[in-house]
Amino acid sequence: MRYVVAVAETGNFTRAAEQCLVVQSALSHQIARLERELGARLFDRTSRRVRLTPAGEAFLPAARQSLDAAERARAEVAAASGEIRGQVAIGAIPTVTAVDLPGLLERFHARHPHVRISLRSGASEKLVERVRLGTLDVAFLGIPVNARPKGVHGRELARGELVGVTALGHPLAGRERVELRDLADEPFVDFPSGTAARAQTDEAFAAAGVRRDVAFEISTADFMARLIRQGLGIGLMPASFVPQLTGLAVLEIRDAPARMEHLVWSRFPPSPATTAFLGELGIAPEDVDQD
Repeated sequence: MRYVVAVAETGNFTRAAEQCLVVQSALSHQIARLERELGARLFDRTSRRVRLTPAGEAFLPAARQSLDAAERARAEVAAASGEIRGQVAIGAIPTVTAVDLPGLLERFHARHPHVRISLRSGASEKLVERVRLGTLDVAFLGIPVNARPKGVHGRELARGELVGVTALGHPLAGRERVELRDLADEPFVDFPSGTAARAQTDEAFAAAGVRRDVAFEISTADFMARLIRQGLGIGLMPASFVPQLTGLAVLEIRDAPARMEHLVWSRFPPSPATTAFLGELGIAPEDVDQD
C-alpha cells in the first residue's frame, strides 16, 4: 500500500521507488502482486505517464487510511511507554507572525527528536481543506476577522491591521496616513482572487465603496514585495509582517482592513505527536474557539 500511495503521489515508478528506498523492480513486483490479489489493475502505465485506474482511485483513500492507522498504532504504543513518535504535518501561510515558526519547530524537534516534522506553505483555504482531509495535522492561517473555518477545530492566535506598502520613490511614500479612497487610482499587487488573503482587502475596499485595479496577482509575499519595490504597483500587507521586508515605504491606513491569524487542527482525535505539538503552543486539543 505504501508503494501504491507513492506512485499515485509522484506519478512515476522510478521516483516512487527512490522515495520508498527500494529498487524499482521490487516496487513494481509488489504492486503487481497486490493487483493480482485484488483482481484489478490500479495503474494505467504507458511509456510517458502513469495514472490511476478507476479501481486505483477507489483503492487509494482506503490505503492512505490503513497506513495512517498503522502509523497511529505504533505511535500510541510508543506514547504509552512515555516516548512520542510518529509524524506531524504542518501547514502555514508565508506571512505567519503570531508565532516564531522556525523557533517553534526547533524547540519541538529538540524535545521530541523521534517525531518526523513536515511543513507545507500555501493559501489559507487550501490549508484548511488539507486539515479537513487529514493530509495536514495543523495549519497556521491568515483570514478575515469575521471568518471561521468550517469542519475543523481552531484557535485565534492574533489579530492586527494591514498597512499600505509602496516603493520608496512613490508619490504616496511621504504621507504619514492615508485612506483607502486615496489608493483608488493605483495599480495593486495582491494575492489571487478567491483566496482568504485577497478577501481581506476586497471586503475592505467594497465596504469603503472604492473600486481598485489589481494588476498583479501573486502567490508569495516576497515576490509581491519585489514588484512593489520596482514601482509596478502598491500593496496591502500585515503590519506585523512588513518589518521583515526592506526597501519599502509603509503607509498607515485610517480605514485599514483587519486580519486574524488562526490555528486549525482536525476534529478527529489527534495523534500523540499532534497533541504534543499543540501542547508546545499551550493548547489542548479540546481548547477550541466558540462561535
